[in-house]
Amino acid sequence: MDLQDFLREWNSDAPTVLVHTSGSTGRPKPLRVEKSRMEASARMTCRFLGLREGDSALLCLPLDYIAGKMMVVRALTCGLKLLTVPPTGHPLADIGPLLSPESPSIGLAAMVPLQVWNTLRVPEEHERLRCVRHLLIGGGPVDDAMAEELRDFPNAVWSTYGMTETLSHIALRRLSGPEASQWYTPFDGVTVSLSEEGCLVVDAPAVHDGPLVTNDIAMVEHPTAPGQSCRRFRILGRKDNVICSGGVKIMMEEVERQLRRHLDVPFMITKAPDARLGEQVVLLTEATDVAAIEALCRQVLPQFYMPRRLLTVAKLPLTETGKPARHEAERLARELV
Repeated sequence: MDLQDFLREWNSDAPTVLVHTSGSTGRPKPLRVEKSRMEASARMTCRFLGLREGDSALLCLPLDYIAGKMMVVRALTCGLKLLTVPPTGHPLADIGPLLSPESPSIGLAAMVPLQVWNTLRVPEEHERLRCVRHLLIGGGPVDDAMAEELRDFPNAVWSTYGMTETLSHIALRRLSGPEASQWYTPFDGVTVSLSEEGCLVVDAPAVHDGPLVTNDIAMVEHPTAPGQSCRRFRILGRKDNVICSGGVKIMMEEVERQLRRHLDVPFMITKAPDARLGEQVVLLTEATDVAAIEALCRQVLPQFYMPRRLLTVAKLPLTETGKPARHEAERLARELV
């Protein structure tokens, strides 16, 4: 879908827009969402960030998914000046002609982690990224190394929390400056709690009917005063991504986080059945020297995080938006173990 296609759909008499989930936890599925709720989401973001009419917003994400669509809706709803570039891995490579002496920087940009990583590697693009007033990073986790690179940025860099069902993000956490934090702050009108299983429950009536029970295992801040609702929360991992090995519950994301500090080859943690332990930790990688990776794992991981199998695959399974395709990874591991 290109911008004109989306604008025709948006300006039609239909009260809804067709969107698709990303497929990170299963097959992508279509959803019809109300335009009025998308407008409400746009206003929440712009109000939280203090964006004003006339501020520029960069569209560098595909319009097939909610993140790209919502950037256009923010521009339409809040009077932002929309700048568009193709959704490539280097979104700021050719941005110069779209800027002017009166507006030398970008007010708002949203990127996936891979776009940010690529941009940080090119000095000219790196400097342009530092000039973005509000940079939103979503669609995947921001690892510790990238967060450290972004910490000294002079403007606001944010990690987003949300999903297609919440019409993009409903909470942000700061990655840059002294306000950098592991805690997400929900937008006004959004409240959070925990389910009996410890998963985050989001109540955002402006964008979703009824409470939404997510698959994200979380911690929430306890109220500091009577009658005060829980505000901030941290994400620990996904319920689907728990490996129950010998009675120990292991979060795939936590193993990956610890390894990313030391391992610079493409890899992914998944699981496979184990007759003795119930489930075992499996590491998939595109590298061929698994002996070196195994040695590194033994040096940096706790014993119960140690992968029992290290498997080489031609290509790690990813969704169209670049997230780990967890179900496909588990299927591969079952076939190869």
